[in-house]
Amino acid sequence: MPKSSAKTTTNTAEPSPVAEFEQSLAELEALVAKMEGGEQNLDESLRAFERGIALYRQCQSALEQADARVKLLLDPEHPESAQPFASAEEP
Repeated sequence: MPKSSAKTTTNTAEPSPVAEFEQSLAELEALVAKMEGGEQNLDESLRAFERGIALYRQCQSALEQADARVKLLLDPEHPESAQPFASAEEP
């Protein structure tokens, strides 16, 4: 009879930074929409604002990390001198 102590495979790996960014951004957008609705009382609005600030900071940090990775990929020997990509709007 097989032992019941066999390991089960569970996904305990942390989500990727991109997935975390997308999740935080979606939650932030939902909070903003809810606050713009104007149906929250003051206490709910303050809690939502505090959560929104935390989400904004998480998103900003993720973007800064992504920017650093891109610079490193563009110029591995001198990432600080890497130039950003030109936007589609620039001639």
